[in-house]
Parts: sequence; C-alpha cells; structure tokens
Amino acid sequence: MTPSAQAGYRRNLRREWVALSLLILGLVAWLCLAGGLRRIDHLVQDAGMRLYAQPASPDIVIVAIDDRSIESIGRWPWRRALHAQLVDQITAQSPRALGLDILFGEEDADYPGDDLLLARALERNGRSVLPVARRGDGPGSSADAPLPLLRRAAAQLGHVQLQLDEDGVARSLFQREGPQPAPWPHFSTALQCAAGPEQPQCLGHAAPASGPWVREDLRILRFAKGEPAFTTYSYLDVLKGQLPPNALRDKYVIVGATATGLGDMFAAPMVTDAERVAGVEMIAHALNAELLHWRIRPAPVAWNLAFNLTPVALALLAIVLLGPLAGLLASATLFLATLLAAGFAAALVGWQFAAAPALAGIAAVYPLWSWRQLSAAAHFLQLEMRALRVAGLPPLAEESARPSLRGDLLERRIHAVEDATRRLRKLHHFVSDSLQHLPSPTFVCDAQGRVNLANEAALHYLPAGQAPQGQAIAQLLAGLVHPHSGRPLLPQDASHMAELPAQQEGQDAQGRHMLTLCKPFELSGNTIWLVTLVDLTDMRRAQRQRDQALHFISHDIRAPGASILTLLEMRREFPEQLSQQDLLARIERHARSSLAMAEGFVQLASAQAHEYHSAPFDLAAALEETVDDAWATAQDHQVQLRITELPQAAPIQGDRALICRAITNIVSNAIKFSPPGSAVQCALRAEATYWVISVRDQGPGIAPEQQSHLFQPFKRLHEGSHPGIAGVGLGLALVQTVLQRHGGQVQVRSTRGAGAEFRLLLPLPAP
Repeated sequence: MTPSAQAGYRRNLRREWVALSLLILGLVAWLCLAGGLRRIDHLVQDAGMRLYAQPASPDIVIVAIDDRSIESIGRWPWRRALHAQLVDQITAQSPRALGLDILFGEEDADYPGDDLLLARALERNGRSVLPVARRGDGPGSSADAPLPLLRRAAAQLGHVQLQLDEDGVARSLFQREGPQPAPWPHFSTALQCAAGPEQPQCLGHAAPASGPWVREDLRILRFAKGEPAFTTYSYLDVLKGQLPPNALRDKYVIVGATATGLGDMFAAPMVTDAERVAGVEMIAHALNAELLHWRIRPAPVAWNLAFNLTPVALALLAIVLLGPLAGLLASATLFLATLLAAGFAAALVGWQFAAAPALAGIAAVYPLWSWRQLSAAAHFLQLEMRALRVAGLPPLAEESARPSLRGDLLERRIHAVEDATRRLRKLHHFVSDSLQHLPSPTFVCDAQGRVNLANEAALHYLPAGQAPQGQAIAQLLAGLVHPHSGRPLLPQDASHMAELPAQQEGQDAQGRHMLTLCKPFELSGNTIWLVTLVDLTDMRRAQRQRDQALHFISHDIRAPGASILTLLEMRREFPEQLSQQDLLARIERHARSSLAMAEGFVQLASAQAHEYHSAPFDLAAALEETVDDAWATAQDHQVQLRITELPQAAPIQGDRALICRAITNIVSNAIKFSPPGSAVQCALRAEATYWVISVRDQGPGIAPEQQSHLFQPFKRLHEGSHPGIAGVGLGLALVQTVLQRHGGQVQVRSTRGAGAEFRLLLPLPAP
C-alpha cells in the first residue's frame, strides 16, 4: 500500500465514520425526544424495579374489603353506619392516620342518618383522609369529591388517580392533581398530612376549586416486594374486633376494596399479566415509597438526552479507535453498562432514564460500521488492484492455469488481491531469506534505533533468550566499546543515530573484535538503518601472532646468536681471557636458550592456531604421569613433589597432549621457583562443574600488581628478582591458551613471600 493510497483509504473511512456517527446520534436524539421505543424502556425499568425492590414499611396496614367480608356482610354497597362502626374500631387502637379509599359522593337515600354517623366517627378519629376522584378527561374534568358533611369531618382529602402508560400498566402518579389553583395532594401524601405535622402541600378538607384540572409533579411508583407486600386484615375481622391488641397503633391504616369485581384493579410491574393490584394496594405502595424516601422522577429531557447520546458516542469512538475485536467487546460492555445504569439509576440518583434509544444505537453501531468498512474495503481493493496492474507486478507461474473466478464483486476482488499478495509474499520471502542467511549479524533499525528485523547470525550473537525486536540497538550492543577509550560504539541517545560513522571497530564483553558497518537508506519516507557486525577476532589474533613472531625473530631468537658471535670474537681477540672450556659452556647455554625459545614459541603457536584432537581420557592418570615425569627435576632441585588428593578416575574430553603440556609447565615453574627443602603439592578434585588441578609451591610468590601480566608472551616477571632462573616467558601463555580453548580457565592465588597456587579449571564432561 503506497502512502497516498493508505491516506486516501483512511480519509474515506473517516468520512464514512463521520456520516455514520451523525446518522446514529441523530436517530438516537430523535427517539429520545419523540419518546420512541417506550415498551423497551418499560421492560428495562420494570426489571430494575424488581431487582432493587425492598420490603415494605411495617407502619402500613391495609383493611381489605375482601371476598370473605362480602360473603359475610352482603353485597356492596354497605350501610355507612357499618363504615362508622369500622372507623370507631380502628380509632380505638390509636392509628397514626386512617384513609378510607371509598367514594362518598352521594347521600345515602335509604339511610339518611348513616351519613351523620360516619361524619361523627371521622371527627372522633381526627386523622382521617377521604378520596377525590376525577370525573371525565381533559382540562374540563370535574372532581368526584365526598359529601360536604363528610368532607368537613375528614382531616385531609387526597386524589387517587394513577398514570397509566400506553401498555395499560400503572407505573407513576402525579403528586398534585385537581382544579387550579389548589390541586389536591395524592392520597398517600394526604395520609402523612393527617398524621402531622402540617406541610405546605397539605390542603385540609377545603372545597374543590373552580379552575381547570391540572396535574403536577410526576413521580415514579417504586413497589415494595413480598406477597402480600403489606400487613392486611379483613374488614370483617376489624369490624368484629378480632385483631391482636395494638395491631393498628401508630400505623397508617388504609381501608379499601380488594374483592373480585369491586373497586379499581391495576396492572403493575411487580405482578404477572394475569394478576392485578387493587387501588388500595397502589396507595399503600405510594405511601411506602414516601415513608422510605424513595422519590423517583423521570429524568429531565436534557439529562436523558445526554444519558443516551454518551454511550452511543463512546461506542462509535471505540469501533474506530480500538479495532474490530476490541471495538466489539467495548460495544458489548457499553450496552451492558447502559442497561445496568438505566435499571439502577432510579434507586441510586432518583431519576428514571429511558435508555432504549441508547441500547438500540449501540446495537446498531457495530453492524453498520462493519458494513461501511466492508464497502470501503471493497472500493480500496479495486483501487489497489488497479495500481498493482499499472505497477507491472510479475504474474505467478501458475496463474495461467487457474480458472476464471465467479462470484460477487467483493469475492472477485479478494481473490485478485490474494494473487497479488502471493506474489508479494514470495518476493518478501526471497528478501527475508537472503537477510536471514547472511553470515554476519545484521540488524534493521528505524530512525530512533529500534530493531525491526534481525537475522539468525544476530540472534546467535546476542545472549540466549534475548529478543531484539523493538529493542534499542544501542542497548543490545551496549557491551561493544572502543578498544582504547572504553566508550560505547553506538550512541545511547537516539537523536544521534544520524551521526553514526560508516564503519568503526570495537571490542565486546567476550573480547571479540567486531567491525560495525552502518548504512542508512530511505524507505517510504522513513530513514532505515542497516547495522552489520563483522567478526575480526581471528584476523586480529593472526596479526598478534604475526607481531609476536616478528618480535621473536627480530629480538629473542637473535639475542643468543648475537651472544655466541660476541663470545667467538672475544676468544679470537683475547684468547687469554676466555678459556676453551668456558667458551664451549657459554655457547652451549646460549644455544640451548635459543632452542628452548624456538620450541616454546612453536608450542604456543600450535596451541593457538591448530585444531585440537579431542578425545576422552583420564585426567587423574595424566596428572600422575606428569608428576612422575617431573620427579627427577624436583630431585635435582631438592624439592619434594607429591600428590595430596587424587580421585580414582577423572574422565574428561580434550586434547590429552596439550593438557599434559600445560600441567607440565605449571609443575615445572613451581619446581623452579621453590627453594631447596620445600615441597610442591599437587591435587585434583571436582568443584561445581569443573575438574580443578591445583599446584602449590613455597616459592617467593607473586605480587598482586604483577599477576595481571603473568600470561603475556615473552613476559618474565622474575628477571629482576631471580635472574638465575631460566625461562623465556612462553610457558604460562601456552597454559592459558590451552585452558581457554578447552572452555576452562587459570586462577592464581598468591602473595609476595608466601608461595603461589595455580588452579587449572577444566569443564566436566556432559552427562
């Protein structure tokens, strides 16, 4: 994909996203304002109501005009004298307030005196509430109020109207309803007014006003759980006084009809479709919500609009920012969160949100965006295939044999892109395989020095388990430093990558000499760095060996020959000063010294350059053999040579001859530097993953500051302190070379005047 094509595709997607966002957000806003999807809102809200429903207050008691009372007393309506007797029975138990959910809008023509009896009973109670119903619909509605006699006897009046939704379910009520300017409070509020103290919304038993009918302060009913939710006594039992003592003391007592076919019955969220809730029970639920301060109102329009638009906007952002899977998960999470918030917001903040538009919007976001993405992708594939054909991408060998494809437009484009992708993949594999099989470690880095690609040689060069992708090249090669200054070859600051020299030589932590080659190039407007490491270790080692050979030939091997010529010249010029015997002895000493230097140099060069003949052998037997060979030399120097610790067998893998030569050099040095009468102790033991050969002498020892020069070729540390001891300074260099090439090491433990201990560590064979 070219940068221009990629930019065009992204612009197209952005336009599609903006158009889709405006469409969905506009549709959600319209549904919110128009009140669409009400039934879905009711399902969500009713489910929330059931989930956070709480037990009813024990202060509410219902006296039910039930089927049993109807069967015992007779058909409805009953005489008002009977109601007066019921009121007196309730008053005797000192209730907090008494509500009669029975309409007394007309005089009792059959028993005129009963109205007076009921009025006096209400006056004796002093805390009674009578209902007011609405007659007719619209602003011209009138009130169905109690008789003036009964109205004046009651402490409060309250309306009993409920708000039915479009599905016929009662879920709300208006706190104030009636003719202006003084609409009545709801019956539940009037009961609290009767119980005292006086509140601003309490109107007492004032006569109905003459203004148009109004409804104010819509409240959502919050239902109590339980079946039945409230303590209920039969009208008949209360009338006969068959209640427990103090059953009604300090209670809100509501009298109303629950018998079949008597009174209003309502569909409610807390019951099934086949069940209904009596009007007296709806009053009890409303009163219960007031007593428990469960005041729920519909959310304001602006807040409800924000509640719906916010999750939809987040879902739109998620699908474009997070990718397909994460966007789907985010949309599902937002859907669930919106659903839960809508269900529980009423209980938490007292507002009931209508979240169905948001749920519909979130559900539509992902499929609609996938459709638009698919359409944009199909258009992009068409453009890319056209660009590939213009670019002249070479065809596959098998393309001519493939039958023509049938199917819809997107399928044909997908197959065409598959063909192009197959060609590009082969080209990519060719380039990638070429990079992977380069013999030198090679890294491909971005302009900030982060590694994008690394070949197999680079992985082998780095420590095991270290993944270079995404890492800074300067951190990966931090151990590669200048051999003289110790400064890292690559800058730690990525801003200095552009200042890298084309090539520079350094040394890594393993002592290898590496040539760093850095080459920048441009790719799609980005700077790419190709960093290659060339191992110069073998070349530098060969140079050192050449320098050592030149030094040996030019100085060390010439010195004995020059001394011999000088002796012969002295003998010729001054025969009386040098006898024949002294001349021959000195010539022999110089010749042997020259021969020893040549042999030592040859052995060192062989140990450094030749391939080792590795084979299993017994290191314990090799040590015994070496000590036996050196026994005569030890006797000549009056030194005791003994083995203090030796296992029965010490299997090892290596070049037996070179290892024996290294042991011989260590033992010979110990004998040479040991004073007469002293002892040289040899031991062999296993420590961790090594066989350890230790050789301890009682010689002059080695100062700590000199120990770092022990293994340098041609370095004789004893020339000043022990000039009489022969040596050319190649023995310990050979020891270190042999041990290192076998994967081992040499350790020295010594202080001046306290002898020295050399420890040769050779790895144990693999199990």
